[in-house]
Amino acid sequence: MNTGSLPMSRRGSSVRRIPTLLVASLALAAPGARAAAQPAAPAAHESAAKGLTPAQALERLEAGNHRYANGTPTHPNESAARRTEQAKGQHPYAVIVSCADSRVPPEIVFDAGLGDLFVIRTAGNRLDDLVLASIEYAVQHLGTSLVVVLGHERCGAIAAALEPAPAHASPASSEPEPNHVPVLVRTLADAVTASASMPGDKAENAMLENVRIVVRGVTAESPYLAARAKAGALRVVGARYDLDTGVVTMVQPGSPPASK
Repeated sequence: MNTGSLPMSRRGSSVRRIPTLLVASLALAAPGARAAAQPAAPAAHESAAKGLTPAQALERLEAGNHRYANGTPTHPNESAARRTEQAKGQHPYAVIVSCADSRVPPEIVFDAGLGDLFVIRTAGNRLDDLVLASIEYAVQHLGTSLVVVLGHERCGAIAAALEPAPAHASPASSEPEPNHVPVLVRTLADAVTASASMPGDKAENAMLENVRIVVRGVTAESPYLAARAKAGALRVVGARYDLDTGVVTMVQPGSPPASK
């Protein structure tokens, strides 16, 4: 990442660079690997994801992003044989809760292919019942052990939430809203409020805080996911995508706001 573009306060406390990993670490065997009768033997990065630990799944994401950011993607798991194989069932190795921004496609960012990632995308990458249900489905029924909440710099949803409310707007108004964008803005208001006093870029701070809020919410709002995380079978992490460099960095958890 070009850290020179980030304020020092954020470089030191908000994010850390994901360590570079050897591509060889992707050759991870998993129990229940598919039989040798498949059309072709998978390459090292095509090994079955079912049974990967959270740490192994994170390593695979790190390696994929390293390839992509360095301009050496391998575009794995895009063959006709892979398509035929995945038609029989899926075992994605990670859930990615990402913003819907067209510049942040997780399969490209992590150099992944068919059946590798279970991607859930909404503007502002926030939780609701459908998003939580989707995560639970991937963990419970598909065997996924890692959830990554992926925010990104210069997020349009965050920018909208930072804009001053129109003077004529009334929270108590009974008039129907012309569209749903105000709903998104209100949803992100907690991240804006929580980061308001932080030094540095307001949009960047709000985006990082939004990621932290969602990371906490995954287990706070789902007893099932909380139990899986407590047992060590699931890990939930936050990350930031840099639009300029293509590099993904980890977002440090931070402390939740004190209860009133």
